[in-house]
Amino acid sequence: MPTPQHPPAVTWRTHLSLALLATVYIFSYIDRQVVSILIEPIKAEFNATDTQIGMLTGLAFGLLYAALGIPVGRMADKHNRRTIVAICCGIWSLATIGCGMATHYWQLFIARMSVAVGEAGGMAPSISMIADMYPPKRRSLAISFFMMGPNLGVLLGLSIGGLIAQAYGWRAAFLAFGIPGILLSLIVYLFVKEPVRGAFETAAAQPGAASSAPQESLLRQSQRLLTMKPLRNVAIACGIAAITGYGYGVWAPAFFMRVHGMSIAHAGLAFGLASGVGAVVGAVFCGWLSDRLCQRDSRWQLGLPALGALISLPAGIAVFQWPTNAFWTLGSMQIPHAMLFVLIFAFFASWWPTLSYSAVSQMVSPSERGVGAALLNLFVTLLGVGLGPMVTGALSDYFAGTHGADGLRWALTSVVSLMVFTVLFFILALGPYRRRLGEMKLAAA
Repeated sequence: MPTPQHPPAVTWRTHLSLALLATVYIFSYIDRQVVSILIEPIKAEFNATDTQIGMLTGLAFGLLYAALGIPVGRMADKHNRRTIVAICCGIWSLATIGCGMATHYWQLFIARMSVAVGEAGGMAPSISMIADMYPPKRRSLAISFFMMGPNLGVLLGLSIGGLIAQAYGWRAAFLAFGIPGILLSLIVYLFVKEPVRGAFETAAAQPGAASSAPQESLLRQSQRLLTMKPLRNVAIACGIAAITGYGYGVWAPAFFMRVHGMSIAHAGLAFGLASGVGAVVGAVFCGWLSDRLCQRDSRWQLGLPALGALISLPAGIAVFQWPTNAFWTLGSMQIPHAMLFVLIFAFFASWWPTLSYSAVSQMVSPSERGVGAALLNLFVTLLGVGLGPMVTGALSDYFAGTHGADGLRWALTSVVSLMVFTVLFFILALGPYRRRLGEMKLAAA
């Protein structure tokens, strides 16, 4: 068995495991986000309000995901993480198929909650595994490849989901993505190898927490980790950014359909490609850049997401405020100029999740990475998934009273503006993060 004195080599099997874990994450986001391109036909069939749709796309998913994420993270710190990921992938894939079989609003609501039950076990175990598969100097780039999952999920879910929905109906889109996920869960179980915990860290680099964590209750362990100022500030920054991200991601396709008059397939393809391509390139770029800049100053690990959030703010506002009569013509298709800002927003907004999860994996011991990632995911899920779409929908209903058809435009502009607080909390975390890494190095000396 590899030891901290003789760390394992990074081989093709390591990269294969990373690719499979990333594929699972892609499917989790396809299953999670495909509903956003299906909002209009679902709303029409069930005669739902924007607030009800916000509950369906956010609250139904977010509450259970948040409640189960930390216990599953704790489980991942004690048991085989590969098996947890494989089982959970199968569960959420079955639940996605259930979404496609719903005939009433509340059936779909319950099915969406069931998707959350499975997906709660995907993120934290995977982040914990990847951190043990690669050495610290390559960890941000490795996690950036994994974090392409949401971006590719948006691209595939919206573009392909929109085409399927237009041709065969919205239920077919759920079925088309749920069925392959069951096969993927079996592939992960058979081909992903469970890595040795802390294989790239020295024993001394796990100060006390490695031995004490198993004796702690989950509540006490979570409280102790949240007393760490850098982790707490990063979690708050990500939670606020997630309100913007999920509100934007769920409702922007509906905005282009309502305000720009795009069809479901047209909106899904254009928005999915612009968002997906921009975010995939941005996620890989920021991981590569972080690994290099952090060798000079560790604060770049959080300085880059602060910078990305700052640049994405005006780009996000421009998406919804750019004139609707400004567009390019591609054959018979009209592409709004606002799609350029979708691309820019996606590129820079992809920096905060990629680098934040990597930062948490650096500031906790290897035996607590599952819980650490789950805590960060709790803020992202509870605030972003739980509140983002619902708040945006409620604001849309509110602004509709004063701005009519432009209600969704002003709701999304308001939600995007919250990114200014994300920048603030990332800045507040810079100094404490560097001090935390210094403490861990001293403990390892």
